[in-house]
Amino acid sequence: MERIQVPGSPDAAGAPDFQAFHQLNVAHALELWGNLDRCATLAEDVLFWQGNEYEERHVFLARLDGAVVGSGTLTLPLSENTTTAGVDVLVDADFRRRGFGSRMLAVLEEMAKGRGRVSFDAYCGEPLAPVEAGVELLQAKSGSGGVPLAAASTRFALHHGYSLEQVETNSTLAFPVSESLLSDLEAEALKRSTGYGVISWQDRCPDHLVDAFARLKSLMSTEVPIAGLGWEGEDWDAARVRREEATWRESGVSSAVCVARREASEELAAYTILTHREEAPAVIYQEDTLVAPGHRGHGLGMLVKVDNLRRAKELWPAATLVMTWNAVENQHMLAINIALGFKPSGFEGEWQKRLE
Repeated sequence: MERIQVPGSPDAAGAPDFQAFHQLNVAHALELWGNLDRCATLAEDVLFWQGNEYEERHVFLARLDGAVVGSGTLTLPLSENTTTAGVDVLVDADFRRRGFGSRMLAVLEEMAKGRGRVSFDAYCGEPLAPVEAGVELLQAKSGSGGVPLAAASTRFALHHGYSLEQVETNSTLAFPVSESLLSDLEAEALKRSTGYGVISWQDRCPDHLVDAFARLKSLMSTEVPIAGLGWEGEDWDAARVRREEATWRESGVSSAVCVARREASEELAAYTILTHREEAPAVIYQEDTLVAPGHRGHGLGMLVKVDNLRRAKELWPAATLVMTWNAVENQHMLAINIALGFKPSGFEGEWQKRLE
């Protein structure tokens, strides 16, 4: 297995190794889901795997007699969680069950240990159908949700010493949402949100709000359920917000943000983000949604989501679905999504291996 170069721009036409890496991801998404709704575009992959000042990222290919048999990735947080590493391996369908995945994972873990990392994180998404069929599940250590015990990803993770810490529900929403439903949900939220107003923007946070918005982004890493994953909170400032915005913009991703603000104090109390890719116009991703402590119980989560979904109709009229992920134990946010019409479509197991 060898590390490959990530192209310097989203135009990866002259980077065959990285093209091969991306095509493995495409083939896997089509095999698993039958579509590319959950697959990053080539431009997104290029910009993401370049890494940044907050996270170092490496991409690897494994070959046998010149043929690509699989890929591996390694992510190394640089600002927080500096004893952890993210690892992932993917084996081409024609080369599975021959030990390539195990050998690639061993290389990644050794590299991570060489950088002082003592905890490895991995994620694996799966369709919902096996769970609906009533197969035996491995329960997450959080006590909420499980993954099919017989799934290849489950067996692989357990064989290599990983424990299932948390399960996230992957949900989809038919889009656009009817205006009558949005109006009814908004009316209920407004009854509870007296003293708050909403502010919206596209792609770039206004300069006068960016510091306050960064503080909310910091809370996103500490105020959502993380089960036993033991991650440190992320420290967001204006520069980090601008970095995320620039990466999205350069990789062809547009975003819509709605925040709730307490009118008396002008404190930002909640936010939600939607993103959209022109290269994949049918799909909108529901990214972060957070209500800050001290402002909960006022219907703000629903208020900002309704406002953003309504604006998304105008911004991205070709979209036909919205996709999101929520920790199974995050019942409050799941309830908001269910009221909006989201339906489960898959799940993601969040695995961890600790050396200490």
